[in-house]
Amino acid sequence: MTTAGIENPTLAPLKENLQSVIYGKSECIDVMIVALLAGGSVLIEDVPGVGKTTLAKALAKSIDAKFRRIQFTPDLLPADILGSSIYNPVSGDFRFDRGPIFCNILLADEINRASPRTQSALLEAMNEIQATIEGQRHPLPKPFVVIATENPIEFHGTFPLPEAQMDRFLVRLGIGYPTVEVEVDILKSHAHDEPLDRIQPVLKLEQVRQIQQEVSNVHADNGILEYIVEIVHATRHDNRLRLGVSTRGTLMLSKAARARAYFQKRDYVIPDDVLWLVPYVLPHRILLTSKTRHSGAIAKEIVTDIVSHIKVPV
Repeated sequence: MTTAGIENPTLAPLKENLQSVIYGKSECIDVMIVALLAGGSVLIEDVPGVGKTTLAKALAKSIDAKFRRIQFTPDLLPADILGSSIYNPVSGDFRFDRGPIFCNILLADEINRASPRTQSALLEAMNEIQATIEGQRHPLPKPFVVIATENPIEFHGTFPLPEAQMDRFLVRLGIGYPTVEVEVDILKSHAHDEPLDRIQPVLKLEQVRQIQQEVSNVHADNGILEYIVEIVHATRHDNRLRLGVSTRGTLMLSKAARARAYFQKRDYVIPDDVLWLVPYVLPHRILLTSKTRHSGAIAKEIVTDIVSHIKVPV
């Protein structure tokens, strides 16, 4: 259904860096890079120990970005993420102490362990790259990307992410276990030191900001835009779904398609860009009906089926 294409040589060192710490997961790495180019956040849903945190740290080191990690727990408060004003009894003034959200790449580890109130502290940041704290607007550094992880097999002490928050993640992906051959290579690579320690910056933050601007200028003709809208509208009228893709989802699919075209060294979007991204951008934005869910169907399969019945523009 998709073709490999020719990757942008400017981004080749970045991909090489990520592949040096995450073996055998080329497509997952491509999705991460596309998300960075589009300025979108990433939700990684997978079992523990497959490299979620390592991938986030490697991405931050590769672009020389300010990286912060927050371990989400049930007692975590919004102020622990955003920051708060601290009173100075000597001067009688309040000083704003910035929280860990003021960074370029924020790793929200096990995000579903925090309460919905605390999870919501990220909503504005993910959507508008700013945080309103005690009535004051605080712009966040650019680029700003949230990489959130959640463990799908542990339900005790977790809070499902609300639809509004899920909708703000550009992509959702899973890394998965490596093959036998790849896992042997992983053992060899960790024999003497940590591959993550060998990562050196290959892009500057200013370069990333410039690339993100160039991505927004990638052309998508009316046929592509109509194709995206037709896919989204089909999800809203499918009787297997209780909730279809939002307009935010439409915009994000379009932005991601431009980023993927840039990654493939093109200044225009083709249908293949949209098709490649659909499994990562759309399934987490829909809700299945109870009947569909109990039948054993999963969102990704339904989205794939919907797209297969829509004519691809020539």
